[in-house]
Amino acid sequence: MQGLSRRDFLKLGLVSPGVLALRPPDPPSGHPAYGIGRVTVEWIGLYSEPAFRAPRPHKLSRDTLLSLLSRVTADEGPRHNPIWYTVPEGYVHSGHVQNVEWRPMPAELHIPAAGALFEVSVPYTRTYRSPDPDSDPLYRLYYQSTAWVTSAETGEDGRVWYELLDDLLRIHYYARAEHLRRIPTEEVTPISADVPLQHKQISVDLRTQELFCFEFDQLVFRTRISSGIPDTRPRENGIPTITPSGQFFVEVKMPSRHMGDGRITPDLEAYELPGVPWVSFFTATGIAFHGTYWHNDFGRPRSHGCVNMDTREARWLYRWTLPVVEPDEKSRIGRGTPIYIT
Repeated sequence: MQGLSRRDFLKLGLVSPGVLALRPPDPPSGHPAYGIGRVTVEWIGLYSEPAFRAPRPHKLSRDTLLSLLSRVTADEGPRHNPIWYTVPEGYVHSGHVQNVEWRPMPAELHIPAAGALFEVSVPYTRTYRSPDPDSDPLYRLYYQSTAWVTSAETGEDGRVWYELLDDLLRIHYYARAEHLRRIPTEEVTPISADVPLQHKQISVDLRTQELFCFEFDQLVFRTRISSGIPDTRPRENGIPTITPSGQFFVEVKMPSRHMGDGRITPDLEAYELPGVPWVSFFTATGIAFHGTYWHNDFGRPRSHGCVNMDTREARWLYRWTLPVVEPDEKSRIGRGTPIYIT
């Protein structure tokens, strides 16, 4: 990678000094905020009404933080996702707005030798080659993405930084410790562990973009998903974007996975998705159920083949399916819960 100094990066406009002291914008006086939203794509429109046909006075760029004042179900849709948010100057569609929180955490100084699983607890945080904000910047990690922390170190700025292990590229890099939360064991313990393997089943309906989970033929979970774009032509990697139909089994589970092209880059527009959370693979080509921090537009196909899920729901599925993954395991292989995709 061609190295960029922090000063050069600032000149490019790819990161601002405020990133290191990230704060959500304040809602207007007298209006309680519904929450904080983050723009997840290069830009979205800010509309005068909750409709794509309405005037669009402004564009909001990637990683802009929004005060969400209320949630509106618009008569004009879109049909698969009619949810819009009111913001101080108008309306934004929810499809590319991630609901986030600002929850800085006290640093944990004692990390187990095998590492520990953490998740990002702020809207986003920039990572660096070294525990130094003046070193080369790398990926941004986003709210609810997960990472393996291997150590805690005091950085050049006197703050505590976590050393992260990239599971795909096998490189180590660093993030500010207060921007990540250690995931406690109780949040990853198995669900319905006493139900035998043959009495659990996942069903995915590609037509309705829904996922169903059954125990003893009784429905215990139902949600909307985003499957692969229905294109059977192979991409550059030889794999089409359509989610395959048929019978499968959960084969490999990982609580964190770097997906994308596998490049070391600070480019926010690159196809790099480090820290994809709660991944349950079911094909040899890498198709999986997993959490999603880059969109909130479930109900229509839009992935490269995987089954995108709300991150909290992907964690539930990860805990519910077999094989069981121990809290300190980076992956587990084994034929597990059956899956039927139609």
